Amino acid sequence: MKNVSKYLLIALAFTLFSCEGDDSTSPEQSNPVEDPTDPNDSQDYVQYGTPFDNVPLTSDIIMYEVNLRAYSSAGNIQGVIDRLDHIEQLGINTIWLMPIYTQGELRSVGSPYAVKNYKEVSSEYGNLDDLRRLTDAAHARGMTVILDWVANHTAWDNPWINNDPDWYTKNASGQIIHPSGTNWQDVADLNFDVQEMRVAMIDAMRYWILEANVDGFRCDYADGVPADFWQEAFAELNTIPNRDLIFFAEGNRSDHLTSGFDLAFGWEFYGGIKEVYEGRDAGYAFAKAQTEYSNVPMGKEMVRFTTNHDESAWDATPITIFNGLNGALGASVATIFHDGVPLIYGSQEVGQASTVPFFYNSTINWSQNPDMLNQYRTMLQFYSNSAAARKGENTEYTHPNVIHFKKTLNGDEVSILVNTRNTAHTYTLPAEMQNTTWTDVMSDNQVDLGTQFQLEPYGYMILD
Repeated sequence: MKNVSKYLLIALAFTLFSCEGDDSTSPEQSNPVEDPTDPNDSQDYVQYGTPFDNVPLTSDIIMYEVNLRAYSSAGNIQGVIDRLDHIEQLGINTIWLMPIYTQGELRSVGSPYAVKNYKEVSSEYGNLDDLRRLTDAAHARGMTVILDWVANHTAWDNPWINNDPDWYTKNASGQIIHPSGTNWQDVADLNFDVQEMRVAMIDAMRYWILEANVDGFRCDYADGVPADFWQEAFAELNTIPNRDLIFFAEGNRSDHLTSGFDLAFGWEFYGGIKEVYEGRDAGYAFAKAQTEYSNVPMGKEMVRFTTNHDESAWDATPITIFNGLNGALGASVATIFHDGVPLIYGSQEVGQASTVPFFYNSTINWSQNPDMLNQYRTMLQFYSNSAAARKGENTEYTHPNVIHFKKTLNGDEVSILVNTRNTAHTYTLPAEMQNTTWTDVMSDNQVDLGTQFQLEPYGYMILD
């Protein structure tokens, strides 16, 4: 059954209880607060605030990932609120928060993806009222907020372990196990054959949409969860009135975009552009993009990125991968403008060189590389305001060293040129661009093209 009535069937009588300020009832919400430690305490939650009515079309999303532990010296939700002007100035319209939930302590390695309580903001980050203030402030600036959701597993001290042990995957000896095929010893694998667990999981997702007014979820390790659960969950959540929700899959499985997800990571393009900067022919990135989009359903998109929390923590930051500040900027330009939905990971816009951990706190230096930040602001604001940049049809020009493509929509054209090498290059323009006049987006100067164009080492041009 995929209707709201399932929640009425499992709703239990509850007693009002005294609670600390972080779970207090706000003036906008008069309903009693459920016990977030009880997995069976489900109710028909009351909508906090007003559902956001300006959720961008999937093709118009410009996403920004926030690692709370690095984002401010306090490492909390207030630190994000304090930097909303910064995020807005980047042209962002969707903020993705890494997990905000209470983290497990049993067998812990410090991962925020080991969730102890699905319906509680960790005191490390603040409280429910802080999250509400963030969604309110983001919505007032025209930005959505999505939460990181961890459906595949829980922490070992999640109350579900003791209250409903049959909700977990077990070995032949009847012992709960960690996710098969991984070394994630800090988490316990959930069993999606158990319908009661599915109901509780969907109920917890529903809690945040209504009680915190969030706009959707980025779903961690979506590959580990069966497609029919995502179909069931999204069908249920989409029955919530006046909501336009965003669902973003982390995974490689081919069925995500047909299971209700709007977005999936573009790992092929990311791997391709890394290889280009290591010396491979520049056209290789185009080939990877075409492969990824060959089976993408209408209205769905791949997410384009040059880093995210995993890459910047465990591999390296773009400054290392793309050989310095200029290389990182050029790779971002090619990635943001080519196709799909761009993702910026909070830290890359100021050229963070060292890795950015998320299992513990390590604050980003926001004053480093101000020129790079200004370039990100200029390019992303242009992208945000240009329909051709976001949705134009690509014309690709193959060259061993230069990524060059043109985007065209309703007669408007945007041309992107990126030198992927650390040496200057004289690029012969395609015939249709020779002897034409453009505007350099980054300087706002007129550019009169001849037959060739000089690109500095790792240089780029955005021509409008």
